[in-house]
Amino acid sequence: MTALPDWMVSRPDGLTIADYDALPEEICRHIEIVDGAIVVNPAPRRSHQRIVHHLTSALEAVVSEDLAVAIDVDLRLRDVPLLNRRPDIVVYDASLPDEAVLRPEHCVLVIEVMSPGSVTADQNDKPAEYAAAGIEHFWRVENATEADRSLTVFRYRLDQTTRAYGLAGVDTHTTAVTDPFKLTVALADLQ
Repeated sequence: MTALPDWMVSRPDGLTIADYDALPEEICRHIEIVDGAIVVNPAPRRSHQRIVHHLTSALEAVVSEDLAVAIDVDLRLRDVPLLNRRPDIVVYDASLPDEAVLRPEHCVLVIEVMSPGSVTADQNDKPAEYAAAGIEHFWRVENATEADRSLTVFRYRLDQTTRAYGLAGVDTHTTAVTDPFKLTVALADLQ
């Protein structure tokens, strides 16, 4: 039996910000922290990476210069207990310095591209966490089936009263929106 590395050993009160910040970046790229517990994420498939790349390019082409687009970055949703996610794509305030921690108040849109290993997190856990944190827009991109490969984009907008997402639209051929910015993209072009 192989011993777990020190950074994976459970702490009584969970991983803290100081613990997380002390981890090497190479480790942080592969984990999320949920209530102080480490969640190891499997490496995404090539098809997942293609969708993220193409959607990021489409977003970068249309967002105003006061917004920036990033992939696979830390998003600190809560300090105690630590809740740190790594969304596939984030559109956020471009004035945020690179060394500053990305927080919900900086985010305009968070996108998750669902993978077989992230179904529960992407459909249930993350939307609830992003909504509770006050992120205005959340999109989830899903493959219909492995054989079909057609994409569906589920778009959600935050209800400020309930702090929950309401469905803003379901796109199966083209995503065309004017809020939070103007974007039209054929979903077949994302694959």
